[in-house]
Amino acid sequence: MKIDLYQRVMVNRDVPEEHIKKGDVAWLIDYVPHPEGGEEGAVLEIFNILGESMTTAIVPISAVELLRADQIPSVRTLAETR
Repeated sequence: MKIDLYQRVMVNRDVPEEHIKKGDVAWLIDYVPHPEGGEEGAVLEIFNILGESMTTAIVPISAVELLRADQIPSVRTLAETR
């Protein structure tokens, strides 16, 4: 089942090429087809802890899931992603 656009989602695995780590929270803002017919991509908007937009990233659709009530957010510094 595809997640509706404009939902907060959690990344469920590391995506090193986008500097994203498992557990990062983002807004799902669009879907894009894979240029070579592979898995569809999810366009995410990434924010810092203060709610300021930092960047966008494209990850495989299977790398995102809806947030659940039994999850607790955590914080990491941006330097950990580089």
